[in-house]
This record gives sequence, structure tokens and C-alpha cells, in this order.
Amino acid sequence: MTDAPTPPQKPTDTELEILQILWQHGPCTVRVVNDEQNKVKETGYTTTLKLLQIMHEKGLVTRSEESRSHLYQAAVTEEDTQKRLLDRFLDTTFRGSAMKLVMQALGNRRTSQDELDQIKQLLKKLEDDSSKPTP
Repeated sequence: MTDAPTPPQKPTDTELEILQILWQHGPCTVRVVNDEQNKVKETGYTTTLKLLQIMHEKGLVTRSEESRSHLYQAAVTEEDTQKRLLDRFLDTTFRGSAMKLVMQALGNRRTSQDELDQIKQLLKKLEDDSSKPTP
């Protein structure tokens, strides 16, 4: 019997910033990741390299060693990462209540009409789906 693969560890804030670069740009060298990081905040090349090495050990990124410059790629999808982080946040901050999270989010920020329309469409879809009989 084989064990299921262990899901990657939760990324730190800085690791999440690097993952966002990789999700946006695809496979990148350390230099490209570092250049992108430096657009937001000053980060040393060796710091970026060390973070990518740690992320590789944690299973957050893969590394292609075929060329002299290693290419790093996200090993986790943006959607899966968002879901895992949101589930954890929901459980620890709102005791699992999605309603409390939504009420807090909508009450703290101005919501555009377009966003409200999308929320209404989502609620309608959820209502429609829940009223369908299960097979």
C-alpha cells in the first residue's frame, strides 16, 4: 500500500509572492524572479536563490537543471493554493463560517456594482444547485 503524497507546506508571505511571479510568468530563472521581486521591494539575488531552494525542498516549486541557469516552476496551482489558504483562514479566523467572512469582507470595503452583480449570480447558482434533487 502506497502512501498518498504529502501536500506541500503552507507558503510564507514571501514564498507566496514568488509563486505569484511564477504563476504569472511561467518557468523562470532566479534572475527573472529576482528582477520581478525588485519591482516591488529590494531583494538580493542570493536571498531569492535561497528562497527558491527552500521552496524546492518544501515541494512548492520544481527545478529544471537541464541548462546552466536552472528554471523554477510552481509545483502547486494558484487555485489549489488559494483554496488551502482560504480554508485555513476561514477555520482559524471565522470558526469555519463563510457567512461571517463574506459579511466582514463586504462590510469593510466598497464593493463595485459589477462585483455585487457577480456575487448575486453566484448566490443564484448556489441556490439553483442546492434545490436540484441529488441522484
